[in-house]
Amino acid sequence: MQHKIAVIGLGYVGLPLAVEFGKKYQVVGFDINDQRINELRAGTDSTLEVEDEVLQSVLAKEKDPSGNGLYVTSELSELALSNVFIVTVPTPTDKNNRPVLTPLIKASESVGKVMKKGDIVVYESTVYPGVTEDECVPILEKTSGLKMNTDFFVGYSPERINPGDKEHTVSKILKVTSGSTIESAETIDQLYKSVITAGTYKASSIKVAEAAKVIENSQRDINIAFVNELSKIFNKMGIDTHEVLAAASTKWNFLPFKPGLVGGHCIGVDPYYLAQKAQEVGYHPEIILAGRRLNDSMGSYVAAEVIKLMVKKDIPVKSAKILVLGITFKENCPDIRNTKVIDIINELTSYNTSVDVYDPWANPQEVEHEYQITSFKELPGNKYDAVVLAVAHEVYKKLNLDDIKKENAVVYDVKAVLDKGSIDGRL
Repeated sequence: MQHKIAVIGLGYVGLPLAVEFGKKYQVVGFDINDQRINELRAGTDSTLEVEDEVLQSVLAKEKDPSGNGLYVTSELSELALSNVFIVTVPTPTDKNNRPVLTPLIKASESVGKVMKKGDIVVYESTVYPGVTEDECVPILEKTSGLKMNTDFFVGYSPERINPGDKEHTVSKILKVTSGSTIESAETIDQLYKSVITAGTYKASSIKVAEAAKVIENSQRDINIAFVNELSKIFNKMGIDTHEVLAAASTKWNFLPFKPGLVGGHCIGVDPYYLAQKAQEVGYHPEIILAGRRLNDSMGSYVAAEVIKLMVKKDIPVKSAKILVLGITFKENCPDIRNTKVIDIINELTSYNTSVDVYDPWANPQEVEHEYQITSFKELPGNKYDAVVLAVAHEVYKKLNLDDIKKENAVVYDVKAVLDKGSIDGRL
């Protein structure tokens, strides 16, 4: 079988994967966002996950039936000649933290319109165990008129990309694969193995692969929740949490997680997908949801600590000018999805303070659209009553705090990257 691959969704996950496959195969990258398609056709990736030179080296301006490379489009009909469809659309949660499968459903409907007998559909989106077979396959069957494991086959291969991480890129992360039959599982495994230099692990079933994805980030979420709770306890005791962690880390089996804001499109979302399925089968998860609640509370906790420190220094809170450094969900990355920094900002604003946000990595238009706040790519040039370092961008480590804060001001370091002698508090 000569693989002709379609990647549906060209965001932080889909584009790097499409580029990697495009080095060896004929690939059509599909996205419903015309602006995104135009940007990629121009050879630029605004997510910064793929270097422009690398993107341009695999980019095909038109489909070549005999050649390899990546052709990008927003026209569904362009996918008709593909025989392997890889779905990488986002799976968010709503305001009540319930899984939203709408992007996955619409992507399945789209694939169903163009797929043929013998085709393979692989899902990479975060889901709870059972979504691929119970939710997506019926849509594929209904839309296409074909039957799974008779006319077409499905698989699941969880994405493991960490946005902004230039060391653990898609080809360097071991890939879990699975398929709806023994034969399709092997085909899918070999396909990924051909571009993933780190190798693959073939799971025993699709449900096992789905479950593996949601527990990877759920485990990390719980571990961070533990140290966040420690931070709250030690703060009340006047003990520096990071100094405690440094001492404890000298034991060989201690896991050195650090306290902080837990956002992003995986770690802040995956536990809710697992919790949803657990409740559907009659079990109310305690540890998973407790960890999530604690981590979700950290933004307001940080804001409250900043206000306390301002009061202790006799700084009037009402109308105080506060600078928040960073709005992205992690350092040195433009990704603002599910950032918990917004919780700090909203809580500080509720005290009638005036908050400025400075983040050279974030797109101000995206920030405005997503969170209805203004973000600056350059320092506004004011003097502030309080400065909150919320994201550990490298550029912040070079800031002269005296240039941006008033003589009597509070500096709070969420990420513990500033010199301890220059700050008033940290997690």
